[in-house]
Amino acid sequence: MNQGALMYSGKAKSIFATDDDKTLLMEFRDDTSAFDGRKTASLTRKGLVNNHFNAFIMQKLEQGGVKTHLLSMVDDTKSLVRHLDMIPVECVVRNIATGSICRRLGVEDGLELEMPTFEFFLKDDELHDPMINEYHIRSFNWASDEEINRMTELTFATNAVLVPLFRDAGIILVDFKLEFGRYDGQLYLGDEFTPDGCRLWDAETREKLDKDRYRQDLGNVVESYEIAARRLGISTV
Repeated sequence: MNQGALMYSGKAKSIFATDDDKTLLMEFRDDTSAFDGRKTASLTRKGLVNNHFNAFIMQKLEQGGVKTHLLSMVDDTKSLVRHLDMIPVECVVRNIATGSICRRLGVEDGLELEMPTFEFFLKDDELHDPMINEYHIRSFNWASDEEINRMTELTFATNAVLVPLFRDAGIILVDFKLEFGRYDGQLYLGDEFTPDGCRLWDAETREKLDKDRYRQDLGNVVESYEIAARRLGISTV
């Protein structure tokens, strides 16, 4: 596998072609951002920690029956992944109310929900990732009915695998977002699962161990990612 041309550079990851058109090289950079890119910084070791974190979680999901795009880690900051045709929709599950759902619905921050909620958002930074529903997805042909149902099913399956995994590590999985793509006629989980795209709270103190530390200027961002990683048994040395 040889690294080819840069195909995409996002806020925190770069995607490169390889000599196999069915695979891509995904690089986790030290860059971080918030508020649709209006706040940015470079945080030492963040790319390394997120690459290791993501590989661990993707492997656990594979073991739990959720197909992912991850093929293997290549080095500390890069992973080899399947080349998916990505669906421009984010799937969000919330186990505890915090963030935007509190602003939208006026509910108490930190409220433990009676059951997990599921929401769709359009992946579009310029539009600030607006909330959408199944009718929007069908009307604009972003995904088929079968794919909508499958994305929902796989997102809840991910929650079922990860909630107890984090609980056993003394961490609450508050919420997370997932993205899916097509590969050989099937849907696979793509993008990443790291503290950049989920909320993780210490189970006893509710201290934040995720990107909210950067959003809210709490400091020790990467250090908190590493705390979560160590509790899960992920080596980032």
